[in-house]
Amino acid sequence: MPEGVKLESIVHPSDFSEASEVAFVHALKIALVAGAKLTMLHVEASPGAEWQDFPGVRDTLERWGLIPKGSPKSAVGQLGIAVAKVLRLSKNPVKACLGFLEENPTDLIVLAVRQHEGNMRWLGKSVGKPIARRAGQMTLFTPHGVEGFVSRKDGAISLRNILIPVTIKPRPQPSVESAERLIRSLQLPTGMVTLLHVGSTSEMPLPRLPVVSDWTWNRVAKVGEPADVILQTAMELRADLIIMTTDGPDGFLDALRGSTSERVLRQARCPVANLPVGSMLG
Repeated sequence: MPEGVKLESIVHPSDFSEASEVAFVHALKIALVAGAKLTMLHVEASPGAEWQDFPGVRDTLERWGLIPKGSPKSAVGQLGIAVAKVLRLSKNPVKACLGFLEENPTDLIVLAVRQHEGNMRWLGKSVGKPIARRAGQMTLFTPHGVEGFVSRKDGAISLRNILIPVTIKPRPQPSVESAERLIRSLQLPTGMVTLLHVGSTSEMPLPRLPVVSDWTWNRVAKVGEPADVILQTAMELRADLIIMTTDGPDGFLDALRGSTSERVLRQARCPVANLPVGSMLG
């Protein structure tokens, strides 16, 4: 695998909910395939959480058939990954998470969000968006009630259709390169990436497309309200993942101008990756 496309570290903030369990299996599977370090982070206002409250890494790996039942902790490391669990006390989950990320730079944040009209919630407070907006790293959101592209039952990956909305600003190249990075890191055998421009064909940006074996790259232009077109296209393609590049000081909320990306995340029926332009590595 070429240098610059490998994921080396993943952080998964968890509130120990069922929604966070979906995010956890995505983080764990990506860490396994990429050979990355996985850090699980839990923040709470007062002491009470125990180490056993964290998602069970060994239990999950046993269920997936990757290690024998009753395996010691060392069996996890033998799979080529390192796992850490971090507990932090704070009444401000956003500040605590950002402080951790500042001290421990990462390539990918995997975060569950609850889709509510007007607000997306994590840890009972609107913190998912601020973390992604201010952290500066690529964030994979798994919406509540959406199983995503990693099976909780056996760990199988079903990532075959990736949708990338593109505009002139923010520039689309980082999203294209991140899609390639995920495809190579997860060793995905075949699939399709669709670049969607909401507007006229003549105004569609033409980013450089990578050569990824057995993956098809398509360009599509449609007219309409951006969020509606993106969501409708995602449904038509049965997209497994939407990758959106963000730009400007407000990151996620600035993507595709206005509240387009916020609406997409609020209503998407698949995971959404948010990529601040400055976060691309390699």
